[in-house]
Amino acid sequence: MPGLKVCGITDAGFAVYAAEQGADYLGFVFAANSPRCVTAERANLIAGKVRGRVGRVPRLVGVFTTQSAREILRIASSVRLDVIQLHGDYSDGDVMALKTEGYEVWRLWNGKPDCEDAVLLDGRCGNTSGLAEWTLVAPLKAEGRRVVLAGSISSSNIADAIRSGADAIDVSSSLESAPGIKSTSLLDAFITAFRNGSRVA
Repeated sequence: MPGLKVCGITDAGFAVYAAEQGADYLGFVFAANSPRCVTAERANLIAGKVRGRVGRVPRLVGVFTTQSAREILRIASSVRLDVIQLHGDYSDGDVMALKTEGYEVWRLWNGKPDCEDAVLLDGRCGNTSGLAEWTLVAPLKAEGRRVVLAGSISSSNIADAIRSGADAIDVSSSLESAPGIKSTSLLDAFITAFRNGSRVA
């Protein structure tokens, strides 16, 4: 079964609920142009609520697009992130600077997997449907890479996403009742589909 990342967390109550339902990762978006953007202070407050109320705390992921490596490290330390997910134009030097400080680093696929801990396939590198290029999962895995699959993943296609062989599945907007507002009922339906899909994959 792949790991499950619930991304775009903006609300402490939903974060606690997602953790209780078995999410392996909770993602905070630090991109100013996103409706899911949170400040470091807000993310830290949410993370604290999760740590205080959940026995098994998911790994915390920060999503970054434009911040410098220095600023990323400041935020990561403040929130106590476990994983840094890079969506912008980040160099191998940036990746190594983050890894040197003990963070796991996922980087958006750029055609040249190198020093990151996992490559991220997202809708940005896919097609107009919003889906990533799922056919890249197998060859990347054959090269020994860890792969995180994101982009328009929902209850209706999660079984196929799992069959792609990705190591982790990243879900966000399909769990929302409005941009940036997550729904526990939509999460429940997704978790059911995720578990069913994992059993038959």
